[in-house]
Amino acid sequence: MTENTNIPTEAPVKRAPTLYLIVIGKLVEGGALLIGAFSIYLLAKKNLPDLFDQFIRWLHLDPEGRFFSDVSDRLGNITPGNVKAVALWMFIYGLFKAAGGLGLAFRLPWAIWLAIVESAFFIPIEIYELVRRHTPEGEAHAHALFAHPKIGIGLVLMVNVFIVWYLYTNRERLFRHHH
Repeated sequence: MTENTNIPTEAPVKRAPTLYLIVIGKLVEGGALLIGAFSIYLLAKKNLPDLFDQFIRWLHLDPEGRFFSDVSDRLGNITPGNVKAVALWMFIYGLFKAAGGLGLAFRLPWAIWLAIVESAFFIPIEIYELVRRHTPEGEAHAHALFAHPKIGIGLVLMVNVFIVWYLYTNRERLFRHHH
């Protein structure tokens, strides 16, 4: 018997540590958003000014101070419907992130385009924020890296640009076996 060596075989899945980091990031973000959505939903039935006052007292801060008093007043204007709407949007976006992360983990072809479009969507917003933001003056900061809000926005911008570039340029290699 002769062996037929012309049978096409599926290409083996190649290791892609950068893709795995992106997957982990998306899953962590999705999980955090889902937990945050559930937590915020639970706050819809609470008296937010009283809860904030308890939290400030737990931190051993003066709730009668002007800043904390203003925050408490603003919390009083938030309706349960507003809180539920924020929780719903966080839940939907958390599912979106988790689905995208799982899709990338299983190397589903739609997931790469979802991740590319999602990351690319935020790039113009981040550029706008870099241009628009004012610099804080005379404020004390915990660490020099975060002394300026533009540094954080710039880092997020760089990560999103890298994700778009990496996934777009490596899409054939990473997802070849699914075509």
